[in-house]
Amino acid sequence: MYFRNSNSLKTVYKKFPIQLTNSLSGNKEIFQPVNPGHVGMYVCGPTVYSNVHLGNVRTFLSFDIITRYLKYIGYKVRYVRNITDVGHLENDADEGEDKIAKKARLEQLEPMEIVKNYTEDFHTVMRQFNILPPSIEPSATGHIVEQIEITKKLIENGFAYEVNGSIYFDVTKYNEKHNYGILSGRVIEELMESGRQLDGQDEKRNKIDFALWKKASPYHIMRWHSPWGDGFPGWHIECTVMSTKYLGSSFDIHGGGMDLKFPHHECEIAQAVGANGKDPVKYWMHTNMLTVNGQKMSKSLGNSFLPSELFSGNHPLLEKGFGPMPVRFFMLQSHYSSTLDFSNEALGSSEKGFRKLINALAIIKKLDHPGSQQGDAALETELNRLVDECYLNMSDDFNTAKTLAVLFEMSARINDIKSGNLSLNKLTSECFTTFKNAYIGFMENVLGLKEEKAQDDELLNGTINVLIELRKKARTDKNFALSDKIRDDLKALGIQLKDGKEGDMSYTFE
Repeated sequence: MYFRNSNSLKTVYKKFPIQLTNSLSGNKEIFQPVNPGHVGMYVCGPTVYSNVHLGNVRTFLSFDIITRYLKYIGYKVRYVRNITDVGHLENDADEGEDKIAKKARLEQLEPMEIVKNYTEDFHTVMRQFNILPPSIEPSATGHIVEQIEITKKLIENGFAYEVNGSIYFDVTKYNEKHNYGILSGRVIEELMESGRQLDGQDEKRNKIDFALWKKASPYHIMRWHSPWGDGFPGWHIECTVMSTKYLGSSFDIHGGGMDLKFPHHECEIAQAVGANGKDPVKYWMHTNMLTVNGQKMSKSLGNSFLPSELFSGNHPLLEKGFGPMPVRFFMLQSHYSSTLDFSNEALGSSEKGFRKLINALAIIKKLDHPGSQQGDAALETELNRLVDECYLNMSDDFNTAKTLAVLFEMSARINDIKSGNLSLNKLTSECFTTFKNAYIGFMENVLGLKEEKAQDDELLNGTINVLIELRKKARTDKNFALSDKIRDDLKALGIQLKDGKEGDMSYTFE
């Protein structure tokens, strides 16, 4: 079932159909896009009022992997990820300041200066983690007109009302014909009973109603003209507008962190159904949270750190710095829907694992097949199985953890080839090419792992090779004590020497 050439990759999705967990149903479902061969995906992007945090990184990395794999197996993908640069208030009760306007006031800058600074920071971090840019990256402020238009449509359809220049979505009215809570499982009666009661100053008909458009107070910096006076959009409406504008009224995948499931994504569904009369998304996908040493990552607990602190090691909880690629590798060792726990031990182990796989990648790139026509049937069956398992695991809800386990098996075969314990003459050119392309493809194109700090790598490899030559000389001189010491000292550092035929030696990273 493996694929013999790159041309066959154009329709791999037909051979290895994707199953994904749909948050809407809670079940794993066969992925069937709205338009065969094409995928439309929308992911909620950052609110650019502060430096991007690691929880954001995990979400965007997860959907980077999903996009990469969909493309790798032949789908044409339009990936839309927005920039929230207005409308995200401090809490979900439509109260408080706009987060960007508040930061602008604190730093005595224009709001768009704040937006520019933190958008650039976001893009820098995405590049550091080798997270590819989306197909389209629209901003909320670039779609004010569309947000006003859909708000007008919701008023016309009877699902929104105006009070003193602000527009609110009428959740109870919507729930008469539709299910507000279809995604999150929230029950509207329980939502009405819980939380803060309306007071005389509150404009909403019901406390669970949410803002589509807010009237700007005299001191509010960010404001636009509308049929209801100067104001600014609510947070939820921008994603409904931008997702349907660029992907159509019904599209395939909508993703984000699980913390967005309610109220943000629930409100998105209600707005789209209220405006267009149909469900906007077939498959909802949500990533899980990060923890540190078993505790939820948060600033209040003092266990939250920025990517820059992780790279430099400049944080009380970190014993050292870790590069972007080992951290990316670390995040891929857990399924996107599972909690991911940061610890120095786990990061250190991931660093060694990453080095082992990347070392095998460098080796196989340099290997050429000798051109033999006869292969060992049992060996080829094993290698083809490994290739198949990469596809099967990734097609099974994008299981990067299981895929990495297979790549470790493949790296062991690569090291056997280098040491001479496995001869390329036992493989046909076709089988070796398939195996080689799969290892490189899944490492680089699907998982997005790449070598970093090439200069340091050359120094490390050169040092190890010097020690290998010293060990060879020690063995020739029958100085077995020195030979064993070199081997044991390297092993203690996570470098495993392998003795091959005719005195050859190779090494791998444990």
